[in-house]
Amino acid sequence: MAVAPAAAPAAAQPSRDAPRACGPHPALSRSVHHLVAHDRIAGAAVLVTGAGPDAPCARWTATDGTAELRTGRPMNTTDRLRVGSVTKTFTATVVLQLAAERRLSLDAPVERYLPGLIRGGAYDGRRITVRQLLQHTSGLPDYLDAPEWQHIERLRYRHFEPRRLIARALRLPRPEHAWHYATTNYLVAGLIVREVTGHSPEAEISRRIIAPLGLRDTYWPGDETRVRGPHSHSYFTADDGRRVDGTAWNTTFGGVGGALVSTPADLTRFARALLTGRLLPAPQRAEMRRTVAADPDRLWPGARYGLGLISSPLSCGGSWWGHAGTVPGGHRALVATGPDGRAVALNEVPATLQAEQDFLDVVDQALCESPSAERTPA
Repeated sequence: MAVAPAAAPAAAQPSRDAPRACGPHPALSRSVHHLVAHDRIAGAAVLVTGAGPDAPCARWTATDGTAELRTGRPMNTTDRLRVGSVTKTFTATVVLQLAAERRLSLDAPVERYLPGLIRGGAYDGRRITVRQLLQHTSGLPDYLDAPEWQHIERLRYRHFEPRRLIARALRLPRPEHAWHYATTNYLVAGLIVREVTGHSPEAEISRRIIAPLGLRDTYWPGDETRVRGPHSHSYFTADDGRRVDGTAWNTTFGGVGGALVSTPADLTRFARALLTGRLLPAPQRAEMRRTVAADPDRLWPGARYGLGLISSPLSCGGSWWGHAGTVPGGHRALVATGPDGRAVALNEVPATLQAEQDFLDVVDQALCESPSAERTPA
């Protein structure tokens, strides 16, 4: 999906909300500028937070391009945006919390919790486990691969129900590979959460994660098509080649696999809480980080997938852990945590193969560049 070019931006500068003590981060700023100048996305914003209160640089940002093409408002790291499949990590966390509470088993079949939901043809819920749902090894297809989703703008204001989307997926051919990224898996996981708790998965995620962590800019939009409060806009190219503002969208099609609205600050707070043990006991965190090789055609070379977490290698050694997300209207997001505990959230992840590589370079620079070596004298 192409993203329309923005007006020529000024050179990337650390945004106004960056602490003065951090100084410039030229490698990160150059890589963010490249996304806008060469990959032709409207704008990009990166927020990096240090490993803790004693880190030499606690927080820094890099932005480029525009948050809204109509007004030319500059990109920033405080705007809300649709975070797409980063939502999956929230959902997986709640499933693992329920496993820690012994209210469900990761290795139990889907049939135990949702009798008859997955039956017939090439799919059998008696042979698919909860773990396989979270890991995308269930063998279920993605309903977003159905032909009607090739014309996304025709569906942007429709309401969708999880069971109908799952039923649509079950009419598609079985995927060729053992690992197959499919939001279908997470809609099924959400129904399991509802069955086990008696509450909607959205309510459980809000109660267990969003409220306790004080994620004030993170919310479920439901059928509301507009993003509340200050937000960056997203853009896509329609079938007739027109540049279209895709910010207003009914994201019930994504549900607990892709509907959340958030901000970079909220995402980094969530990522740090998750990976430092505030949300999950050690055994469940270990389960989450047991990965399998991902299909590079559906993620990128070197990526591995755990239970709602992506792992990807860094040039400076080790790997980052997190998740990327995309919604059809053009919003793209990523949150990642590096080996030293540094966290990064990126707004506007490109869609082309080359842009994908450039995006990975942004993440690499954010997590590998020295947090303080570039500091300028007072």
